[in-house]
Formats: sequence, structure tokens, C-alpha cells
Amino acid sequence: MSQLKKEDNEIFKIINSEFDRQTDFLELIASENFTSKAVLEAAGSVLTNKYAEGYPGKRYYGGCIHVDEAENLAIDRAKQLFKAEYANVQPHSGSSANMGVFLGMLNPGDCIMGLDLSHGGHLTHGSKVSFSGKLYNAATFHVKKEDGLIDFDDLLKEARKHKPKIIICGASAYPRIVEFQRFREIADEVGAFLHGDICHNSGLIAAEMHPSPFPHCHVVSTSTHKTLRGPRGGIILMGKDFENPYGIVAPKSGRTKMMSEILDGAVMPGIQGGPLMHIIAAKAVAFKEALSPDFKVYIKQVLDNAKCFAEEFKNRGYNLISGGTDTHLVLLDLQNKSISGKQAEYALDEAGITVNKNMVPFDPKSPFVTSGIRVGSPALTTRGMGTNEVKKVVELIDKIVMNSEDKPIIDSVRSEVKELCKSFPIYD
Repeated sequence: MSQLKKEDNEIFKIINSEFDRQTDFLELIASENFTSKAVLEAAGSVLTNKYAEGYPGKRYYGGCIHVDEAENLAIDRAKQLFKAEYANVQPHSGSSANMGVFLGMLNPGDCIMGLDLSHGGHLTHGSKVSFSGKLYNAATFHVKKEDGLIDFDDLLKEARKHKPKIIICGASAYPRIVEFQRFREIADEVGAFLHGDICHNSGLIAAEMHPSPFPHCHVVSTSTHKTLRGPRGGIILMGKDFENPYGIVAPKSGRTKMMSEILDGAVMPGIQGGPLMHIIAAKAVAFKEALSPDFKVYIKQVLDNAKCFAEEFKNRGYNLISGGTDTHLVLLDLQNKSISGKQAEYALDEAGITVNKNMVPFDPKSPFVTSGIRVGSPALTTRGMGTNEVKKVVELIDKIVMNSEDKPIIDSVRSEVKELCKSFPIYD
């Protein structure tokens, strides 16, 4: 980065400061991870210079022969990784992928149904502050108060009542296996499409350590970072292509369009212009990494570390939503610890431990304060940490939660965190 230092020392310093933060802090946000150097190299390549509106072989610009090769490789690898018949690798994010699904499969005002945001859902599953809640008539389902698991009776009742066009299965703070088959049974009963948003679990699915959304989901979307450990971006997948149900025909041939064509058109030109070819190349690199045996070993450790987090927190008297985890994250309800999620997040950050405040089901506090925090294992595992380190991290987190305003204790934990991180560098 010597050229950047020469040309723009201010940005150079900011990037270096962020690198130092990532190096010296314990990253426990469940939706964050560290890419490989190869992914970073592809993301910072000359492919960023190429405008390539359209799709391989059907671009609006010349000079696309090599970016076509890169995109086709990303598509092929995504299909192989998820055992899918269709993949669109152009969405700029998981949220963009969701928008592409909705634009392709719905009309404005149609009803969608997703897990309530405060129960672990996502903004794009119908929140009123999101496009999904502004453009579509959103209904929600919930988890059960007694065990924190999806309330399928509530889902069936609400689905019968609202008759959604799409039911979204997936979440941003749900620590248990997604039961795709049960969702599909309800979707079939009410005549809805089933959309699997696997943004959080995509790496677990790719490693075959979480149930596949296929053949149950009609369409699937995911981000490409988080457990998949690629660049920030999104993709849309289908296990099998099918004729669109709206009778939309191709203008020249007069045949009924396939959903793959509808979804391609929804992404570009529907919501995006030129794709980010450097990021698509980085996605291809990440997909290749995820196809390797080493990735399965990595995901196994992610799951082991998350289970260790759950056991250690429970041993220290913490309340875990759903009582544990099947995935890469745990959701802690801090109400019995007399501290809000916001206070815990701030105090932990002062100690060099990064988490995010998070609402818990039936939370009495606002989304800006919350009663919980979400703790994830992917980034810590990428650094090479195992269950021994997880036990130490839980000890440090507990020390901060119980002494959130004690500056000497916070400073002491900060020193311990820095020493721990030195033994597990992100990049050699």
C-alpha cells in the first residue's frame, strides 16, 4: 500500500488503524469474518476498472471476454457448492439478493411473511423501515416464549390468515437449525413460494453441516461473507428452475419465461446496473475455498466453538435464547445480569471485545437499547482459536459484564485480549 500512503496518507492511516483494530480486538459479531489473502487480492484487482452491464455473453459493453470468464467461473462454483441448478452472483449484498427475489416473484402490495425482527428475523423480511415493509404488505410469525424455537402453529395460523405470496425462512439471530421441510409444508398449504434466506448459515450448508434448503425452497438468497468467509456480496440460487407462474412470455419466442430469466432481469436492470466484477472474482475464489476439505474442518470448529460458548455461558448463569445453539451463534438475554445490551456492547468494546447488542424475543427494551447481545464464533475460529480460547474469552466477557463500569478491570481485560490476539494473527 505504499502508493496509497504516498497519494492519500489520510485514508492510508484510517485503513491501517482499522487493520490494527481487527488485529488487536476479538471479533465476535456473528455476521463478520476475515477473508483469505487470495480473496482480498481478487477484491483489490484491476477487475474493478471494467464496466460489464448485463450477463456473460450478453453485455452492453465491449471488452468483456475476461470478466465473462470470471463470472461464469463464479456461477459454476456456486452451483457446485450448493448443488443448485441456477446461480446469480451479481447482487451487491444479501439485502440486494432479497430485493431481487421479491422484485422477480412479487408485485408491489403483495403479502410477504417473515420472522419478526425482534424474534431474530431480518430487516428485509418485512420491517417497516426497510423496502420490504414499504413496498410489500408484511406479516410476521414468532418464536415460542417457553423455548425460543419457531412457533410453527403461529406460522400456520398467520399464513392461513394473510395468504402470503412468499414465506421467508431464515434469520439473523436464530441459533437453531432451520427446518426447511416444515416451512415448505405450510407454504404448500397456503399456496405460497418458500424463500430461504440462508445468509447466516450458508457456510454451514456448504460444508454439509446444516440441512440444505433444497429441494424445499423455491428460491434461496445469501450473502457471501459471514460463515461463507468470502467478500461482502450476495447471490441468488435455485435448486431447480421452473416456469414463472404469472405467464410472462419472452417477447421474441412467445414461450413462457423461466424463473431464472425473471430473477436475472430483476437483479439487472431491475435493481442494479453494472456488476462489481472485482467482487464477483473474489466470490469465485471464496467458493473454491469453500469446496475444499479444509473448509469442512473449519466449519466443524466453528460449530464446536459455538457450542463451547453456549456451555460456558450457561455454566456462569447466563440465559441463552433457545437454551443453546446448533449454529455459529448464541443469543444471550442479559436481563438477569442487570445490564442492557447497549451497555454490555460498549463496555466490551472498551475491553477489546466486539459484539453487537441484540433484541431478544419479547424484549421489553427498545431496539436501540435491547436486553441481549449476540455472540458468534466464525471470525475467532478463522484466527485459529479453539475451545480452550473460547473458555478464556467467556471468562473475560463475564468479567466485563459483571464489572461494566470498573475501568481498572476493563483495562486489565483489554491487556489480556491483546495478548491473546497476538498468538493468533489474522494475516501472517
